[in-house]
Amino acid sequence: MSLLCWISNEVPEHPCVSPVSNHVFERRLIEKYIAENGTDPINGQPLSEDQLIDIKASHPIRPKPPSATSIPAILKALQDEWDAVMLHSFTLRQQLQTTRQELSHALYQHDAACRVIARLTKEVTAAREALATLKPQAGLAVPQAAPVTPASAPGAGEPMDVNEQVAMTPEIIQKLQDKATVLTTERKKRGKTVPEELVRPEELSKYRQVASHVGLHSASVPGILALDLCPTDTGKVLTGGADKNVVVFDKNSEQILATLKGHNKKVTSVVYHPSENIVFSASPDTTIRIWSVTSASCVQVVRAHEGAVTGLSLHATGDYLLSASDDQYWAFSDIHTGRVLTKVTDEAAGCALTCAQFHPDGLIFGTGTIDSQIKIWDLKERTNVANFPGHSGPITSIAFSENGYYLATAADDSQVKLWDLRKLKNFKTIQLDDHFEVKCLTFDQSGTYLAVGGTDIRVYVCKQWADILHFTGEGFCPPAPTCTQVSPPPRSREWTPSRGGGTPSLPPPPQWASRCSGRVPVYSGTTPPTSLGRLSPHRAGGMGEHSPKPPPPRQTLAQGPLSSNDSMVPGYEKIKSIIGVGARVTAGSPEVHSPAQPVYRTVTVTGPVKAQSTDGN
Repeated sequence: MSLLCWISNEVPEHPCVSPVSNHVFERRLIEKYIAENGTDPINGQPLSEDQLIDIKASHPIRPKPPSATSIPAILKALQDEWDAVMLHSFTLRQQLQTTRQELSHALYQHDAACRVIARLTKEVTAAREALATLKPQAGLAVPQAAPVTPASAPGAGEPMDVNEQVAMTPEIIQKLQDKATVLTTERKKRGKTVPEELVRPEELSKYRQVASHVGLHSASVPGILALDLCPTDTGKVLTGGADKNVVVFDKNSEQILATLKGHNKKVTSVVYHPSENIVFSASPDTTIRIWSVTSASCVQVVRAHEGAVTGLSLHATGDYLLSASDDQYWAFSDIHTGRVLTKVTDEAAGCALTCAQFHPDGLIFGTGTIDSQIKIWDLKERTNVANFPGHSGPITSIAFSENGYYLATAADDSQVKLWDLRKLKNFKTIQLDDHFEVKCLTFDQSGTYLAVGGTDIRVYVCKQWADILHFTGEGFCPPAPTCTQVSPPPRSREWTPSRGGGTPSLPPPPQWASRCSGRVPVYSGTTPPTSLGRLSPHRAGGMGEHSPKPPPPRQTLAQGPLSSNDSMVPGYEKIKSIIGVGARVTAGSPEVHSPAQPVYRTVTVTGPVKAQSTDGN
């Protein structure tokens, strides 16, 4: 039963009772009546608000107003409610559109601010580089040198000497980016398939030496310290020696195509251009020389460093050269103008660089340091983006795989470490023999094989990292420690597979090159090496290091000064053509004993070799 207010005759929200008349009222209405009259509205007796008594009752359910009890009234109420909802939805859409416009404007402002910050950061970096490499010019302007190409360089002219540094322009950076995009696309097209013409591991393991080439460098100042092959014609071999000369040799015709002279100290790095007939060389005399093979002359001298140049690497465009030096700087130079585009050092590390190598795409490169660090650099930003610690001793060589994400490194710790550039970690360490010295690492073009040149030459198949080819033998045995001036003459060696004699018929192997000292006899067919030894590579001339294992004893058939009466001595004519009458010889062996002659050096070339006579001479 509902209570009704005696004033409004409706169900009260807050009912209360008057003790004077005992009637129920709505508290709101009775309080207004008492405030105006001060009496009870029923009997007129005095009444105050304090006398009212609240009634506790359940929440009343109000009856519907008469206007909502008919169908037309209900339809009108629904229509009014729908109109209100539509108006509210329209208002929300307007607010959403306004918010979107404000957000778009804010994002545009943020993007513009980021671009400005990036540009200012680049300008600050360029200014710091210029400040770090700025040299006092005594108020004199450096003359602008006109570009000189190898084709226009005269054979008798003086080489251009360039030491001017200019900045990397946006056009150069865009050129590097475009080339990297093309190379990345080509690598993705090749995928993970191995070329059909690539030699198989079981066939590569059968390769043997078939030829030696002598007399490439001066015998008076022995030592071949650097080697490279022409990418388009692997029959052309480029060598740098301790005699300060650079030699271009054709192993097919066995002719020296050019002897390039100009360095003041030994040549420690050489690079053959892939498409032009020019070569590059570096030396501890702080210079980088660009040579024309056609005219056999130096067309430019780039002075990018103040210390010995320890590494060279040519960019994939073929237009720029990377160099590293023990002055702690790496430099990026234009080979056509000879100008240094940028020169950077890691001021925090402050240590000499020992080697440098471009990534196949050319946007990053790696450098090795004398304190066992491998540093990865971003060429466009000229910043150090990653470091790979783990070696002990100076880094001797680094090599990037053509697959784009493997990096091989070696140091004076008899280890070869493999790194994954995607995860920035070492995933494989190849532990070599104790005191094994690695001087060179090279992946083949397909990224299937890794060659290690040093104390001897080894070839590993990638992913399994198994040693499938090991070039050792009597020819790799260095002279005994007490005979520091005993060595065969300088020569280069070629290797080919053996299948029981006859003409080699295997597909060509990947091309590798290594520097070595010692002697390798000529083998063919299935004739194996008769003794084992070690190859002793030399990087900096002098007598070099000797293997702790002495060579096996040799039979002496005759000994004494060479003369015209010794023509019957085995090997006499060969030795005479190399050394000349007057030297001392242990006949029956290609070794030459001469107190006046220092130790000679050799180079080793691994690759496809045509069938030829191998008579041991």
